[in-house]
Amino acid sequence: MVPVADEEGGPDMVSFRELARRLVSDGVVERITHQRISQLAREDADFPPVVPVGRSSVVDYRKARPYFANRKSRQGQRTDLKKEDPGA
Repeated sequence: MVPVADEEGGPDMVSFRELARRLVSDGVVERITHQRISQLAREDADFPPVVPVGRSSVVDYRKARPYFANRKSRQGQRTDLKKEDPGA
């Protein structure tokens, strides 16, 4: 098990794979993959800052946990079937 930094310590940097594992084990989300986390990091402007380390990407768990805890899941929602607003 990876030690968690205390509140007064530095950031708790984790890979996307470790982030997915910890979010599930901490009960923040029911399930998530590191691929989905990577997609959110690319597409969501509100995603916590990502730091490249070699060929990997890491994020501070203490910033990512509240992001996922407060995020509204739209699992299975088909955005391609939404009707566009004709007035837009």
